[in-house]
Amino acid sequence: MKTGEVEEVEELEDLDDSPENAPEEKSRLSVFAPFGNSIFPVLLIDRSLKIHFSNSACKNLFSAFGNLQGRYVTDIFGKFLDMNEIRSIRETLQNGTNGYSWKGEVKVKSRERSTLQVKIFIFPADVSEKTPEEFIIMFDDVTEENRELLRSVFLSLLEASKLKDNDTGRHITRVNYYSQRFAKELFNKKGYERIDADFIDNIGFLASMHDVGKIGTPDDILNKEGPLSDWEWTVMKEHTKNGAFILSTYPNPMAKEIALSHHEKWNGSGYPFNLEGDMIPLASRIVSIADVYDALRMERSYKPAVNHDTTTERIMESKNTQFDPSLAEVFYAISGDFRDIYENNKD
Repeated sequence: MKTGEVEEVEELEDLDDSPENAPEEKSRLSVFAPFGNSIFPVLLIDRSLKIHFSNSACKNLFSAFGNLQGRYVTDIFGKFLDMNEIRSIRETLQNGTNGYSWKGEVKVKSRERSTLQVKIFIFPADVSEKTPEEFIIMFDDVTEENRELLRSVFLSLLEASKLKDNDTGRHITRVNYYSQRFAKELFNKKGYERIDADFIDNIGFLASMHDVGKIGTPDDILNKEGPLSDWEWTVMKEHTKNGAFILSTYPNPMAKEIALSHHEKWNGSGYPFNLEGDMIPLASRIVSIADVYDALRMERSYKPAVNHDTTTERIMESKNTQFDPSLAEVFYAISGDFRDIYENNKD
């Protein structure tokens, strides 16, 4: 082995969980050395799918799963792969299907970190071996590019709706910030275990879509100065259903839930379906408080702006009627952050 290779192996020993000094492990470490500093997350496994080494990029990508070395691929990623995929991987490594190579894609999820969408490539560590015993697993994290592609499509719809409603300003941006701050506060609270990193990330984008259905509301109603007549109000309320229809193709149901239910009220007097209590989706209950807080703070053509303290009082007065009482208490505890978000993102 060349001197440079020895130095790289020694570095990997420091990086990769102190591998055993047995000759077999030293040999594996030598095979893995070229991948040690790769920008691509890489694992070295044997035919039984046991992980022997991981580089720093892999540790960073899958940090939520702790130490990878010494565990089995199926223990970590098995629950994210279906049985046919697991069977296919085993057959590839055991029987040499496709030159002992396999590729696929998987979504990896934990409560503490947003879902990762990664492409997987498995191939022999030493392509010169007729029957390889060690294999490289290389991951390509495509999470961000896929997310941006998806969101860019729906952001176009959002921009179109803003052209219709000239009274919006930075309202939708602030509602995003309020809702995400709210979700972060609930993350470690008992009874809200369903809130995970994905929930926090998604509500921080999808809250802005709550009124996208107004793209179907006639301009003379949407931008009318003064109160709406009964029939105009009936038409206006249809924006919730329109929004749900527009967002029905979004992969996460939260989008549709927020658009449809953010005007429902805790006591069942809201619209469009008079849902009450926990029948209202949690994300909608959060966005409802965020939306009302910001709407009260804003000056609009038909009303003056309300200051922070008065707005907070009105929301607290409406717990048990308009708002989830537990969420109203959480809002009160972090209302100072709502004030700061508003002040830092004024129109």
